[in-house]
Amino acid sequence: MRQTENSTSPSIGAAVVPLLGLMVFINYADRGNLATAAPLIKDQLHLTATQVGFLLSGFFWTYVPAQLAAGWLVMRFNAYRTLAVGLVIWSIATAASGLAGGFISLMLLRLLLGLGESVAFPGISEILARHVPPNKLGAANGISLIGLGLGPAFGTFAGGHLMAEFGWRNVFLLFGALSLLWLLPWWAATRKLDGKGSQQPDISPPPLSAILRRRELWGTMMGHFCGLYAFYFVILWLPIYLVKERGLSMSHMGEIGGLIYVIYAASTTLSGFAADRLIARGFSNQRVRRVAAVFSLVGSTLSLVVAAFGSLQLSLACLFFTAVTFGVGSSNVYAIPQTLGGPHAAGRWVAIQNSAGNIAGIVAPIITGIVIDRTGQFFWAFIIAGVMCMLGMVGWLLMIPKIAPIEWSHAAAE
Repeated sequence: MRQTENSTSPSIGAAVVPLLGLMVFINYADRGNLATAAPLIKDQLHLTATQVGFLLSGFFWTYVPAQLAAGWLVMRFNAYRTLAVGLVIWSIATAASGLAGGFISLMLLRLLLGLGESVAFPGISEILARHVPPNKLGAANGISLIGLGLGPAFGTFAGGHLMAEFGWRNVFLLFGALSLLWLLPWWAATRKLDGKGSQQPDISPPPLSAILRRRELWGTMMGHFCGLYAFYFVILWLPIYLVKERGLSMSHMGEIGGLIYVIYAASTTLSGFAADRLIARGFSNQRVRRVAAVFSLVGSTLSLVVAAFGSLQLSLACLFFTAVTFGVGSSNVYAIPQTLGGPHAAGRWVAIQNSAGNIAGIVAPIITGIVIDRTGQFFWAFIIAGVMCMLGMVGWLLMIPKIAPIEWSHAAAE
């Protein structure tokens, strides 16, 4: 095997990857609390579904372009410190949202939230690519991405109950204050780390032009965008769908939504470990990643389309299965570019990929809001999300000929 596949730095410490998972948990709890509060905010601030769609997408207006700057920051400076600064910014934005007086002030704070959270995935990928070999990236990503499901689960379940009892403003203030507590164990675990794998050779990162010329990059960008369109449709509109269209109470919505996200979190973690186990038993990294991508995208397509036609019970069953299929694909989304980019390009690669992919966070809420206002229901919103999942297969399967580390010295010379 190549050195990049075998070597790993023991200096990372046992606590860093779990703390990355906790950070993603906080990240998604804080960004998703607006979706949980949306049924209340919509009525109290007298907003249309289209205005709610703009608020839900506002986070991504800064999150998307800031990804490129974040990719440069985590490679130019210490990734550990960059993550800490970003968390401070988004925690302040979360708490201040509880004081927002209307649409404009809430939108401005969502823009600030997106700016702070932009450092998360470039920073995580930079750390994991430098310290974890490709054949173990499934488990490492599974642990660090468990917050993708548990964050919304906590935000929807606990947030839904707390908002029903104390109001959405107090919950925003509470979540923002609690988020800052993560800085204490993070500082203790990383204050002596320099952000570089001790066994990695001192090679300059490839130029941006070399990365942009790679067909694989454009494949991951397309696949990520299509998958995130469906993901953000579910994560951002699920509370309103369950309360307004299906007639559930805020508390019942919190219980159902929380369970969906817990299933998603379990699927993310277990599928990551399963992928590594299969690779260890002799299956190729490429075969395992491709099979996971096909299962995730085909399964998500079918479950979302069936949910559009079903009764409440069938729709909920489909959403539970969607949580499973989303989870199977989650670790792939970052394990593949971390493998392709390697320790010297993963941070910038994921920043570019995440920037393009999260454009879905801008368009999905707005398109969904417009569709709901025009049709008065969620039917076509589900269909569109399912079709987007199927289109994602073009990126992950057809545009990436081989899932293996790229020799950047050769690529730069070419």
